[in-house]
Amino acid sequence: MAHAQISTETSAWLLQAKDFLDEARRLKPGPERNELRETAKVLREIAKFETASALAPGRDRRPAG
Repeated sequence: MAHAQISTETSAWLLQAKDFLDEARRLKPGPERNELRETAKVLREIAKFETASALAPGRDRRPAG
């Protein structure tokens, strides 16, 4: 049941995006904060594409055996 396994894993990209957002929240509004938020947005998109490619037909994430 590959889908259940993927949904419970947390992507490294999402963890990194969370770190960027946490840092952005510590800053006052401004260009540096906006840049961190944009970076987090891009990391979330990468995570979404990674998940989509893992779920693509023909990809079996179960270990052989």
